[in-house]
Amino acid sequence: MRPSMGSVGDAYDNAMAESFFASLECEFIARRSWKTKTEARTAVFTWIDAWYNPRRRHSALNHMSPVNFERKHEQDKQTLTQSPPTQTQ
Repeated sequence: MRPSMGSVGDAYDNAMAESFFASLECEFIARRSWKTKTEARTAVFTWIDAWYNPRRRHSALNHMSPVNFERKHEQDKQTLTQSPPTQTQ
């Protein structure tokens, strides 16, 4: 993998990518080693798909993980469908 690079002096254009690669490096890559590139690619994909994407907190989701956000969304939806309809006159 190769992270993209922003322009000089532009602190925010690449903040999400830098945060992701910092997490990948500190939480995953620095703690392991692999014998082949294929083994490393599979391990990185698994880390992203099974740990990082479902569990990371995101500011656009009110600082909830995607899994918790979806769970809350489903609960809210069920609550709305189970509540009795209101009558308007």
